Amino acid sequence: MIEIQIDYQEERIQGFTVKGHAGFGTAGEDIYCAGVSAITLTALEGLLRYLSQPPYYQVEAGLMECRLVNDLSPEERETASIILGTMETGLNAMQESYSEYLSVKVRRL
Repeated sequence: MIEIQIDYQEERIQGFTVKGHAGFGTAGEDIYCAGVSAITLTALEGLLRYLSQPPYYQVEAGLMECRLVNDLSPEERETASIILGTMETGLNAMQESYSEYLSVKVRRL
């Protein structure tokens, strides 16, 4: 099971953590892991490209973490909200159809 935690602070996404594997297919061939990876890595790449201050992030087998820095401008915070909100929409859509392979939870900080 892939466990995804999306952290909100002041009604905006501050970061996210993805842990585990779907267990549907072999490593490197699991379509659910690939889908989650595509959505979350695209969000990370968007943050790295459009923010002047890169987020803290860690990516390794079975784990991905991403946290925004606190001193973003209001414009950059809005940009980050759009990117991360789109990511959350995609992950929730996947969960609706494939809840046996992934779980999305929200945590309020």
